[in-house]
Amino acid sequence: MAVQLNHTIVSANDSHASASFLTEILGRPAPTAWGPFLMVELDNDVTLDFMDAEGEIVAQHYAFLISEDEFDASFGRIRDRGVGYWADPSHRRAGEINRNDGGRGVYFEDPKAPHNYEIFTRPYGSGG
Repeated sequence: MAVQLNHTIVSANDSHASASFLTEILGRPAPTAWGPFLMVELDNDVTLDFMDAEGEIVAQHYAFLISEDEFDASFGRIRDRGVGYWADPSHRRAGEINRNDGGRGVYFEDPKAPHNYEIFTRPYGSGG
């Protein structure tokens, strides 16, 4: 059997708000509840399982490779909601997108947890 990522747990101060935010930005179906988790399903059979956590949450980075059309839609929702965005993971280039490898990419944060999300249209190192 091939080794495949099936799911990962994403800690959040408010799992419902964080999971809903991500599904709305990415244009995904509403999160599905399972036990203590709210599962965000991706197209490659991987889920991000949001779970309420107490105390300080360690920031994580989650990157989503999407099509140009999906980028336009997701980036439009980021701007429509007034979500801050950056062209770089260090958040030094505010209000910009990047053109890495001939594609487009942008970083944005979860408003209820310290996580840094990224959407991009070309895999890193693919040229362009």
